[in-house]
Amino acid sequence: MKRKLFFAFFISLVLIVTGCSFNQSDSKKFKNEYESLNGTKVEGKSVRKVNIDKNNPFIYSSAEEVAKKIENKETFAVYFGFKECPWCRSVIESLIEVSSDLGLEEIYYVDVKDIRDTMKVNDDGKVETDKKGTSGYYKLLKLLDNVLDDYTLTNKDNEGVSANEKRIYAPTVISIVDGKAEDMTTGISDAQTDAYMKLTDEMKKETYNKFKCVLECVTENKNSCSIDKKC
Repeated sequence: MKRKLFFAFFISLVLIVTGCSFNQSDSKKFKNEYESLNGTKVEGKSVRKVNIDKNNPFIYSSAEEVAKKIENKETFAVYFGFKECPWCRSVIESLIEVSSDLGLEEIYYVDVKDIRDTMKVNDDGKVETDKKGTSGYYKLLKLLDNVLDDYTLTNKDNEGVSANEKRIYAPTVISIVDGKAEDMTTGISDAQTDAYMKLTDEMKKETYNKFKCVLECVTENKNSCSIDKKC
């Protein structure tokens, strides 16, 4: 009997340690990935320098894995972005700060750079698909439909044209409560008009509050907030 109890305890301990190890590994990977672009330039513009906390909450995931968690009626937060996204780099440090202040230890991270579809408006004013998205991405569009913004393109006259589908822009943070998308935000301050501009304390505070509002859906089962800027 004692041997069985000891074995059960040992297995539980291994699972706990392994889980912690995976989280630490993902945190380190995320830090290295985002900080790897510090000091570089894109199209002549200096990439925003970010300092990522080594104890950040990010767990690497995929569109398919997030969809499964939603279908399993789980409660969690998910961040959609990618390291090159200048808007993402504007808000990522605040997202980490808020999660720490709220005691939210896990935020699932999906790199959306290559999984989304891309469309354009042709010379006839019709929408064409340049590249199809992954099946997992399209599944998320359905599951998150109630909080996502429309995919809007611009024609040669600078007029908005609907792509007739939703879009997971970057950055996007969504709170899922019992398998339902409760709220969404980009976290971007309304005062930030350029992805590369210097962030004021007021902008950072607004970003913090937007993330706090949405993440509280997960930590305290609240909801509100709305956004409009994205990448």
